[in-house]
This record gives sequence, C-alpha cells and structure tokens, in this order.
Amino acid sequence: MTAPLSGLRIIELAGIGPGPFAAMMLADHGAEVIRVERPGGVQAGPEISPYRDILLRSRKRIGLDLKTPEARTVLFDLIQKADGLIEGYRPGVMERLGLEPARLLELNPKLVIGRMTGWGQTGPMAQMAGHDLNYIALSGALHGVGRKGDKPVIPLNLFGDFGGGGMLLAFGMLAALTHARATGQGQVVDAAMTEGVGLLMAMLQTFRQVGIWRDERGVNLLDGGAHFYDTYETADGKYIAVAAIEPKFYRKLLEIAGLADDPAFGDQMNADSWDSLRARLTEVFLGRTREEWDTVFMGTDACYAPVLSMEEATRHPQAQARGSFVAADGVIQPAPAPRYSHSDTVPPRMWSAATDTTELLESLGYEQDRINALSAANVID
Repeated sequence: MTAPLSGLRIIELAGIGPGPFAAMMLADHGAEVIRVERPGGVQAGPEISPYRDILLRSRKRIGLDLKTPEARTVLFDLIQKADGLIEGYRPGVMERLGLEPARLLELNPKLVIGRMTGWGQTGPMAQMAGHDLNYIALSGALHGVGRKGDKPVIPLNLFGDFGGGGMLLAFGMLAALTHARATGQGQVVDAAMTEGVGLLMAMLQTFRQVGIWRDERGVNLLDGGAHFYDTYETADGKYIAVAAIEPKFYRKLLEIAGLADDPAFGDQMNADSWDSLRARLTEVFLGRTREEWDTVFMGTDACYAPVLSMEEATRHPQAQARGSFVAADGVIQPAPAPRYSHSDTVPPRMWSAATDTTELLESLGYEQDRINALSAANVID
C-alpha cells in the first residue's frame, strides 16, 4: 500500500511552528517534503535540538543561502519540479528575496504557494509581529477561555499555531493542489491564523447569535459553566473530566457518583443552579482517587475520562491498543493521523545531520563540478 499523498513534491522554506506542522502533516501522508534551510544551521523551536524536534520529521533537507542569486537559481530549479511551496515569513520578505509568487508561478504555472501568517498577507496589522496568543485574542477565542469572573486562560498554543494555523494551511494546500491537478492552474493560499481560529469558532458563533451563548467566560454549556461539563480534583490531587451533556449520559453520571436520588440534580439545564451543583460534585469527587474513579466510570456512558499528563497519555491502554504513539530514533511522538483503510501513512523519521543536497541537485541534472563549486562558495550545504 502507498501513502495517499505519494507523488506530491512540496518545498518548505524553513520556519517554526505552524508552517513546519503543515509540512509534517503532508510528509506523514506521503508527500516528498524538501525543507530548505540556511547553510550550516537548522531553524527549530527555541532551545530544541533538531534531532528531537517532532515537527521536523520525515523530510528531505537542502541547505541554501537564499540571499545569494546562485542559491535562488537552485531553488527555482527545484520549484519547476515541485507541486507546492510553503513559507511562513512576514509579508513582503519573499518579495524582497526575489521570490514573489508571480515570478514563481511563471516558472511553474501549476505551483501552489502556501503562505502562513498570523494576521494575513493584507490589512492594517499585516506587518505587525505577533504570536499565537495575540492571534487568538483578536479572533474572539481567547476571550471565552477561563473561569467566571477571572482573566482569560492561555489554552497552550493549540488554537492558533496548530488548529487555526498549520492544520488550516495543510487543508488549503490540499484543496489548491486538487484544483491544480484538475485545471493546471496554481495559486497562492493565504492562511492567516486569526481567520483559522475564527473558523474554529463557527459553532460557538452560531450559539451566540441564536441566544444560547453568553459572551462571558465560564457561564456557558461548554466553557466550564455547567457542572456536568467540567474538571474535578480527586483525593490524590489529580483530576478527572466529565462531559455528560445528554440527559441519558447525565443520569449515568449521577448514578455512578451516588447522586441519582438527589432532587437538587433534577433540573440539569437550569443554569441558576450550576454553581451550587458544581460545589456538590466537587465534594463527591474529592472522596476518591483518580484511579478509584477510573474503576467505576471506565466502560460506562457517563462521558468520563481521567485528565492525563502528556507522559501518562502515551501509556494509556486506549493509546496502546491503537498505536497512537510511536518511537523514532528514541523520540516518543504522536503517530501520523488520521489512518486509512486502503493506504499507509509514513513511519516517522527524525531529523538527520546529513542533508540531501547532493542527491537533490543530481536529480535536477547538476554535474558534480557545479555542486562542488556551489559548496565551496557556501551557497549550498
């Protein structure tokens, strides 16, 4: 079996965060991804050895000094044999390097150019620096995360960098690549994290506009306002999560917690009682350890799960049964997902100190003398 994206060649201009995540997704599913790095170095996350950076897995690598015309010529040659290109520079950087999309599309009319930014390629904020937290703040998502009466809580960097950023870019690339294969027409994919996070908010925007969501933290059905959709501490200082929204699941939750006959819990959707019912559940769940609650809840329809650390998640029986985590070169990491009934994903392969520069240039028809000259001039690595 082959991977579903086998046959695609993607050029990735080295960056951090959402761009590499999108490139990793494409590589996981069979695309040949060629990461272009500066000669003599690698751009990974802060204080992270590239040998252990999961986002850099399963790539080919070439070192090019794109500030030199000779290196840009090499890149142009690669682009002519590529299906797509991913870049995550601030708007205008590609143009200053002489890599403006119009020029690249002249070289390869079928090329799909994925551009990853926080604010977008245009607009009054396009040139401002920012990070995930800024982007989710502007999108309206950060405002809704946190407890009632308290400040917004930072939800890691999952909303902006990865959900509304890298995943959105990967989807946009595949949509445009499908179009290019059908029509022969390449194009630019302008992926902005603010807009991606806004898109993730579609259901909550619906709730707000039909009057079942208040624009206030910690008072709604899915933001910790409801006692039956919340986390609770256990006797050993660990936590559990319950999400028993539907009445039949709510009844099961109360039954196992020993509260089925308590009339106070009879009107599940009465928001005026949620705080007092949460206080009662807090007392109940503090009465046993997390492992003890696991014993009575697991295998039921109470919509329950233990709150696991990242290390614990790799060892959980559900993850073990499905092979949800794998090891590559001693690095434990999430396995490629989703999985397919008739295709394979690519087993992760970690970053290597050796580049694939010579192999890639030879595939373009470069003679060894030319490769040696480019290397001597520090144009390639």
